[in-house]
Amino acid sequence: MMEIINEYVFSVFFVETLLNGLLYGGVLALLSLGLNLIFGVIDVVWICYAELVMLGMYTIYFMHVRYGIPLIPSSVICVLMVALLGYVLHRIIIAHVLGKAPINQLLATGGVLFFLQSIATLMFGVEFLSLGVSLGSFQLTEDIYLSKSQFVAFIVAAAAVAGMYFFLSRSYMGAAIRAISQDREIMILMGVDANRLYGITSAIGGGLAGLAACLLALQFDVHPFVGISFGPIVFMVCVMGGLGNLVGGFIAAFVFAELIAIGGYFADLEWGTVLAFCVFVITMFIRPEGLFARKS
Repeated sequence: MMEIINEYVFSVFFVETLLNGLLYGGVLALLSLGLNLIFGVIDVVWICYAELVMLGMYTIYFMHVRYGIPLIPSSVICVLMVALLGYVLHRIIIAHVLGKAPINQLLATGGVLFFLQSIATLMFGVEFLSLGVSLGSFQLTEDIYLSKSQFVAFIVAAAAVAGMYFFLSRSYMGAAIRAISQDREIMILMGVDANRLYGITSAIGGGLAGLAACLLALQFDVHPFVGISFGPIVFMVCVMGGLGNLVGGFIAAFVFAELIAIGGYFADLEWGTVLAFCVFVITMFIRPEGLFARKS
């Protein structure tokens, strides 16, 4: 028995798996940050959030592959385009369901999800498109190799999360966003333009989705249903961490990523996702409000 444990748990491949899970967790943390920020401020769950990422992946693909724009300028265009899309989505759809029953909000954002998937299918087809950028891998130790794409994605995601932390904690706009997320009724009575803050928050959330799209495009092919592969995971991460809790979502993202990686190591990637889902269900039975739910 001990020989089996030593073979699997203390294997260099297991260490490599844990490191890959850590790198994947950075991107999940970035995705959960955007979704949690929107929910915490606007109090509406965008279940179509992953489809914004999908459109961002198409944007960087066409900018870089079809039009030959260098990768970094293409990434900037992608972030700005998806930020604009987040703002427009808020003005056209979300603003009209604020304060409505949660089921109405879910139906509205769910309708946007299917609309965006259908539009992408009609415009781009169902082919899997690759960005065609291969960064290779680097040797961390004698036996451990890590993907440069995953490492770059982790560094950029970590920098974005740190930047958002300083923006929310040190800037006037960030303080206003935090204040309205904690007590929107009082802030409105004090004369704060809630609609303006909601629009800015939606644009920031869209920008984070665009940045995540750039990082994911380095690792995955893009197609109209790519959001299905990580959208439910991001939503579970946010719920497990406590909807609206940025720190809780950050921690839960790494927990989920490691569970998926470990399950993939002992079986395959699908079983890793099943393991993460089982842990999520058990957690919801124990703490339905999430592990780090915001205090009312």
